[in-house]
Amino acid sequence: MRSPKLAALELRRFGRGKLPRAALVALLVLPLLYGALYLWSFWDPYGRLDRIPVALVNDDKGATASGKKISAGDDIVAGLRDSRTFEWHEVSDAEAREGVENGTYYLSLTMPADFSRRIASSSGGSPQAGALKVRTNDANNYIVGQISRTVFNEVRSAASSKASRTFLDKIFVSFSDIHDKTVTAADGADKLNGGIGKAEKGSKDLADGLKDAKSGSGKLAKGLKKLDGGADDLEKGSRQVADGTQQLADDVNGVYGQAGPFLKGNEKTIGDTAELVADSAKTVEDNLDVLVKLAPGAARTAHASSAVLDDVYKARCETATIPDPACPELKKAEQAAADVAAVADDLNTLIADQDGDLKTMRDNLGTLQKQAKALEKRAPHLSEDVTDAVKKINKLNDGAHKVADGAEKLHTGLGTAKSGATALDKGIGTARTGAQTLNGGLYKLADGSGKLAGGLHDGAKKIPDYDKQDRDKRTGVMADPVQLASHDLHKAPNYGTGFAPYFIPLSLWVGAMVAYMLIPPLNRRALAAGSPAWRIALAGWLPVVAVGVLQVVALMAVLHWAIGLQMLRAAGTIGFLFLVAACFGAIVQWLNARFGAAGRILVLALLMLQLTSAGGTYPVQTSPGFFNAIHPFLPMSYIVEALRRLITGGGLGPVWQACGVLAAFTAGALALTALAARRRQVWTLDRLHPELSL
Repeated sequence: MRSPKLAALELRRFGRGKLPRAALVALLVLPLLYGALYLWSFWDPYGRLDRIPVALVNDDKGATASGKKISAGDDIVAGLRDSRTFEWHEVSDAEAREGVENGTYYLSLTMPADFSRRIASSSGGSPQAGALKVRTNDANNYIVGQISRTVFNEVRSAASSKASRTFLDKIFVSFSDIHDKTVTAADGADKLNGGIGKAEKGSKDLADGLKDAKSGSGKLAKGLKKLDGGADDLEKGSRQVADGTQQLADDVNGVYGQAGPFLKGNEKTIGDTAELVADSAKTVEDNLDVLVKLAPGAARTAHASSAVLDDVYKARCETATIPDPACPELKKAEQAAADVAAVADDLNTLIADQDGDLKTMRDNLGTLQKQAKALEKRAPHLSEDVTDAVKKINKLNDGAHKVADGAEKLHTGLGTAKSGATALDKGIGTARTGAQTLNGGLYKLADGSGKLAGGLHDGAKKIPDYDKQDRDKRTGVMADPVQLASHDLHKAPNYGTGFAPYFIPLSLWVGAMVAYMLIPPLNRRALAAGSPAWRIALAGWLPVVAVGVLQVVALMAVLHWAIGLQMLRAAGTIGFLFLVAACFGAIVQWLNARFGAAGRILVLALLMLQLTSAGGTYPVQTSPGFFNAIHPFLPMSYIVEALRRLITGGGLGPVWQACGVLAAFTAGALALTALAARRRQVWTLDRLHPELSL
């Protein structure tokens, strides 16, 4: 009899009576208990975290920073309530501690009393980090503690980001304030530069004016020196004239009574004296003209220089916005010019006051010259003119004394004027030197103030000036500068979908294991009939394959339509699971056929090894080395990887690899089962009296 017919006969046994039918139903439903129930319970645990009771303690007292009230604890509480991450219960710290200890709450989150104060300290002199306190108890549930750490890390990051945004916003506001102050300083520097530029130009004008004044004062000093020399000669000459006329008058008056007899003997002396008087009178008259001509011009020059210095001093020192550094020197120059002007005025006044006397003196000198000439001419005839000559000599003597006194006053005044003019010339020279130094300094100051203004303007351009929108954008980036750009290539929609590749093969292995508890691994009819070993193996394998196909259909129908499992490649998944059921059936068949009752224990042990090394939960690399070593040699390792690609997507390379591996395992298991069947055709004492029977 062929293997398919033998398999069909084996399955027909389940239709004979209620109990076999119930066993077949149980055989089909049992994988659902492993696959569907497990996945249903694990389907979406993260979507139901809001059912987990968690204690929330807000002891934060708040704080004040820059005049603003900060309530970081209240903000976090409001955010947590809106997020509905857990089932939050606002309690006291003592209640939270007791609740976590006795299991009322899985964990607690506490905002301490100084939480806001520590956050606000970032803008003060002693910044401190705020601390969120999390209390867990792994005795309640270890997984909840792990989940809470992830959730609260996000809470901490959000709180830190908000605190950083506040702190950075103050920094950017400070940048704006510094920018505004720098712009103001730059504008002030521009005004300073303009004022210094005007001062520099004025100082240059002052230096040029003082240069002209120095030239005029030099000429004035030289002229007054020349006048002083002439006045000295005039004084000496006039004094000699006065002395001579006095002597003449005395002699004439003394010997008047006796002059007559001696006139003839003194005619020559009288002539010589008259000649000397004429020459002296001419010299005095010539010098008076020079003095009268130069005195008014010197007075005007002195007054002009004094006026220039007075205007410069007022403009640079009294009315200027920024007083001139050379004001002390300008003051000295102004005073010296005023002194010279006063001396010039005194000289001019003296000449003006003596204008009548000078004119008279000039007339007298002219008369004296004429008379002296006449006397010289008439000397030989003086005897007859003695009486008239005595009178004239006395009159001449008086005039000569007046001339001498005026010349002395004139010489004294010109000496004072000469000293003043010399001091004026020296003072103007000093002022000119100071003005030149001032001009050089102001030039450097103007250049420096220009560079200062330019530097401040350049600095103002480099200092950022952010408006509120810019500050919000930049503080957002700097508070959280690194964003996680996560892109899931083939995202599993929920926890259950991610675990389906692990639980589905588990349920099919259990289905195959239970199937061979009801169906013998080797067909008894075929064994009794002496059929070929390969036919006996197929006859025992095909019924379980048929049951496995039904198990796959039932399991996947429930997972898809009842629980909601979505498969990217549904047809491929179903077909692949048929192959999985066939492979598992072949392996379980061989273990049962070869080892008998002990094979069932080996089936269970092999299941444990596959579950622990398949990498269905955590990556196999995180497991101890033993499980990494056996991972490549067990079929479930390839099944889990292939089902992940079929259900959630990805390349089909692992699927084809798994198909090859499963085909090899299936062929190998069937070959080994055939060998076991051949051995079973020979009866031994072990078969007649087995050591263990289950």
